[in-house]
Amino acid sequence: MKSNLFKSLIILGMISVSLTSCLNDLNREPFYGLNTSVVYEDPANYIHVLAKCYSGFAVSGNQGPSGKPDLDPVAIIDEGFSQYTRVLFNLQELPTDAAVCGWNDPGIPELHEMSWSSANQWVKGMYYRIYFNIPICNEFIRESSDGKMSDRGFSQEDQARIRDYRYEARFVRALSYYHAMDLYGNVPFVDENALPGASLPKQISRADLFAWLETELKDLENNLPDARTNEYGRADKACAWFLLAKMYLNAGVYTGTPRWADAAAYAKKVIDAGYTLEPDYTHLFMTDNNNSNEVIFPVCFDGINTQTWGGTTFLVHGPVGGSMKPSDFGIASGWGGYRTTSAFVSLFADTNDSRYLFYTDGQDLSVNDTVNGAVVLSKTFTDGWGIAKWKNLSSTGVPGSDPTGTQVDTDIPLFRLADAYLMYAEAVARDGAAGDAGLALQYLNDVRARAYHGDHSHDYASLDLENIFKERSMEFQWEAQRRTDLIRWGRFTSGSYLWPWKGNVENGTAVDDHLNIYPLPISDLIANPNLVQNPGY
Repeated sequence: MKSNLFKSLIILGMISVSLTSCLNDLNREPFYGLNTSVVYEDPANYIHVLAKCYSGFAVSGNQGPSGKPDLDPVAIIDEGFSQYTRVLFNLQELPTDAAVCGWNDPGIPELHEMSWSSANQWVKGMYYRIYFNIPICNEFIRESSDGKMSDRGFSQEDQARIRDYRYEARFVRALSYYHAMDLYGNVPFVDENALPGASLPKQISRADLFAWLETELKDLENNLPDARTNEYGRADKACAWFLLAKMYLNAGVYTGTPRWADAAAYAKKVIDAGYTLEPDYTHLFMTDNNNSNEVIFPVCFDGINTQTWGGTTFLVHGPVGGSMKPSDFGIASGWGGYRTTSAFVSLFADTNDSRYLFYTDGQDLSVNDTVNGAVVLSKTFTDGWGIAKWKNLSSTGVPGSDPTGTQVDTDIPLFRLADAYLMYAEAVARDGAAGDAGLALQYLNDVRARAYHGDHSHDYASLDLENIFKERSMEFQWEAQRRTDLIRWGRFTSGSYLWPWKGNVENGTAVDDHLNIYPLPISDLIANPNLVQNPGY
């Protein structure tokens, strides 16, 4: 069953948050809800606030799918656009070979053209979504301290339970800070020790934030529940291991010092925890993927109880249009927006790969329009290749729970075992002393064999980095990883790897390296003189 934390708990109103930002939006009483003094007096309320911490990854307000937004839709971003995984997807996939969008919503064309600025709506939306999550977690951590629980006269049993919740809130905060580090580099930093509204947040360097996260996660790996023992959708030790492995895999980017051996070691901890690859790749992206033993940490959705215009509602509806049949995806209609490039499709060797989930109307990305004298990508949805990966159907073909065919039940497997396999393989391929080369090749080929329905005749003969790059490309298409992977491989900004309209040139071109991180929003720079803009912006 999906987590009761998300399906059956009524999330209490948003608590006061404590990070000063543009328009003081994160340093005031919330739009809707209750204040801290009311919420934290009752030990029974803590699970509801923990649910709010987790649900920051899934919903965009207190009334799904819209109506009571977390973020100011006028000053920051429309509520439907502002859902965490939707803005994360757009920042991770649209600037790459993996995704294009036919919509002309503000900020969308600039993402694929790689011409964004510090005023871009999506750059701003992701930043403020992250910095909405973090203060909620900080408040929960502060209000669940041993001292405050004792002062409130909570029983030892209640204190022990809430202390466990506090570890989970710290993980949610760490994951949010990880995304801040990955996307924006040097960012504002506030933890639970800062008094709400006492001062403007100071900026932390990317390397220092990496060090803080490393210390935090290593403490959490000793205190979170054992791997695979917590309720589905909630953090355990394997989540801390996985995020550490991901950090170490990208340590050369974040700190300038590679940590391949550490990446392999923590990926191996995850691998040894008892997870197994889902036999059918496509089942990972269907409504009953909560039953998969491959999923380590999901973002949970439910068509009735967790409604949003982001999440998998966006991932399922967004790519469906043209001659695609919505009923094949368990929905009533498509939005006709997102497709992929011919360069991405060319990474696949053949159509027998179960990850070859493309749909085409017989056209490619060679159709151009001229706008203001400049050649741009055609805004016709049927130009290009569709991806038919995410569905609102169960593995047995049953549509999702929303009778209108609108809201989607499918969870997003944010962490899954195949990624641990490929992280281990890559780390060992880059540094032979990082681990066991034979085991790394086995993990690589296990992922490869699953793609070919258990057929090992397609196995790789050696641990080759180019093969690992292709496997990551195919395995994690449209899972909000592409930009990070391309940067780690030195292919995001350089001219060595091109795709149509990279840098807003028809056949692609190199772009400046400053685009490897996004700018801080101009609104926050104005509000907080402690912040310095990222180079190049």
